[in-house]
Amino acid sequence: MPDSAVTALLAQNQARADAQRNVERLVEATRQALDELGLAVTTRDIAQRAGVGLGTLYRRVPSLDALLAAILTDTIDEMTDRAAHALDSPDAWQGFASFAETYVQLRAQSCGLHDALSGRGERLDLAQRINRLQRTMRQLVQRAQKAGVLRADLDWRDVPFALATAIPPDHTIGLVPRGDQWRRNLRIILDGLRPARSPAPAAPAGSAAPAGRARPAANRG
Repeated sequence: MPDSAVTALLAQNQARADAQRNVERLVEATRQALDELGLAVTTRDIAQRAGVGLGTLYRRVPSLDALLAAILTDTIDEMTDRAAHALDSPDAWQGFASFAETYVQLRAQSCGLHDALSGRGERLDLAQRINRLQRTMRQLVQRAQKAGVLRADLDWRDVPFALATAIPPDHTIGLVPRGDQWRRNLRIILDGLRPARSPAPAAPAGSAAPAGRARPAANRG
């Protein structure tokens, strides 16, 4: 997806080719710092990762919050576009499950995105983007419920909370998560979001045991 918000932000500063390279390094460094450190990232963190001085950063970027907001805006827009695309899937469950994986994966990969979607990015004015994501997720959940592939007893707002729990903490009861722990957690969550399956019919009374399989032995005591 094109970096529309980032591009618009940086277009305000027409720079020479060498200065533009510094800008590109700053953007990439900010992405990495956001992913690893979340919204606690500082200008010093970014400048060190980009290999430039603080003066260069302040000359090329309007403010740290403006750069963080632009990067997160693009990421949230990408997430929303994925949800909208899932609405076009001919299979309501596959569309929902595919988006759920994208939603959890993006949050698991970026501490900054996870912070922003958890309500810790008020200063970045992302409410309009997040509201758009909410509306699209609601449509996706309600479509799956209407198709009978998602539990009807759920409020659509339950789903974002449930999906967010797929992201593991750093440790629990002395255990550290596997590299794919979020994916394993997500499989469990998705299974719980599906409607209860009908129990398998009981075998008719007195039916013969399948060929090659012995009946349970009687008490040999």
